[in-house]
Amino acid sequence: MGKIREIFFGFLLAFSTSAFAEEAGSFKQTIAAFSESVDGFFNDYTGWFVGLIFKSVPIGDVGFPIIVGWLLLAALIFTLYFGFVQFKRAGMAIDIVKGKYTDPNSKEDGEVSHFQALTTALSGTVGLGNIAGVGAALAIGGPGATFWMIVCGLLGMASKFCECTLGVKYRTVLPSGVISGGPMYYLSQGLAEKGLGGLGKVLAVGFALMCILGALGGGNMFQANQAHAMLTYAFDVPSEYGVITGLVLAALVFSVIVGGMPSIASVTEKIVPWMAGLYIGMAVIVIIANIDQVGAAFSAIFAGAFTGAGVAGGFIGALIQGLKRATFSNEAGVGSAAIAHSAVKTKEPITEGLVSLLEPFVDTVVICTMTALVITIAGLNVGPFDGSGLTGVTLTAASFTETAGVFKYLLALAVVMFAFSTMISWSYYGLKAWTYLFGEGKKIELAFKMMFCVFVVIGATIQFGAVIDFSDAAIFAMSIFNIIGLYFLMPIVKKELASFIARVKSGEIKTYEK
Repeated sequence: MGKIREIFFGFLLAFSTSAFAEEAGSFKQTIAAFSESVDGFFNDYTGWFVGLIFKSVPIGDVGFPIIVGWLLLAALIFTLYFGFVQFKRAGMAIDIVKGKYTDPNSKEDGEVSHFQALTTALSGTVGLGNIAGVGAALAIGGPGATFWMIVCGLLGMASKFCECTLGVKYRTVLPSGVISGGPMYYLSQGLAEKGLGGLGKVLAVGFALMCILGALGGGNMFQANQAHAMLTYAFDVPSEYGVITGLVLAALVFSVIVGGMPSIASVTEKIVPWMAGLYIGMAVIVIIANIDQVGAAFSAIFAGAFTGAGVAGGFIGALIQGLKRATFSNEAGVGSAAIAHSAVKTKEPITEGLVSLLEPFVDTVVICTMTALVITIAGLNVGPFDGSGLTGVTLTAASFTETAGVFKYLLALAVVMFAFSTMISWSYYGLKAWTYLFGEGKKIELAFKMMFCVFVVIGATIQFGAVIDFSDAAIFAMSIFNIIGLYFLMPIVKKELASFIARVKSGEIKTYEK
């Protein structure tokens, strides 16, 4: 009888296992078919939009994306117009973050401190672009792309300064004390002051629509998708378990964003220093372990920047890849960060503009450069620089694990943290664009937050190439609406800066030692 029972349970186990395997296989096929059909739809009906936004012009043997030139030109103009403010006032920016110009006994409009606003905005930009994006740039542009990444990051600091100052100046303070601000508000209100109310409204609505699409795609689905892909790479989590990863991430995201900006800021002020510290710490260990190769790495970076040896398109190829990665990484000129910075507790808009210029420095000059150094030192990026070998996150991960195998798992942790922090920040950006278009209210806010979390699960479960391309295009389309307005409004920022500096020098604005 016991033998019969064993055989029976053996058959039952075998049947249930095979049934589960069939179900899993069927689910995987269903997801793949759904992904393909949705992707095909977006490719057919939005491909023209993606092609328009990322249209390139030939320079030598390579194509230069016009949108990158648009962002770079704006950064250069703002740098010159504001008298290299990112270099002259960097010390003051750090003092503001430390609270030197904040009266501890004063109650200002706003929801978060200068440091919290900075970490929230940083959590939206410091993400997978710093890991996968740099790997892709160096795989095509060679080590020389690093130099141009740094240059572009330094110039982009002026763009952030301009847009974030305006974000605070034209923000709306609701009766509840909640802040709504960002390009939607300074485009509509600022241009109305100049007699261009119609243009301002069109730019504001266009920006808000693109921001919502960007928040649901690049700021959400792509992050969840890449977080699960990294778990699969590091821990062999089956790819079809993406729905579980998505549900866990969605629950974590909702638990934070349901509390609004104060809740988001309280999380980002803790997670951003930790995740940046973890990533930079790993990079420093790699550099110290290979200290004898650091000189050669810097030589390769500077030589590649001006000669482009072995790179497709030579010097121009290295230049384009560096500029492209920097603009895609720090989002200077896109306008997204101005939404987070507008929630700061201050009555002086220029203070948050100065704080925000630190963002591209941390994102591009520090973190992207660390990634590039690790890749160059590891020597895995040996060419040909055409993207045919290791590229993206695989190149970055392989470069870290060359020094220590455990970095594979730590890098996976960093990627998940980067993805999570980016999602909670972009949920806020999308929410403010949503309420600008559809009105303020608890139900309207909750509807967006629930929709955002549904897209987290979808992103982790399904492969959407064309959908993500469309979302990326939407994010960079934001810069078209934003920068047009910035050109009209930059004299206001210059006047604010001159007034603030004069009052600091005269002693009217006091300092408070912490």
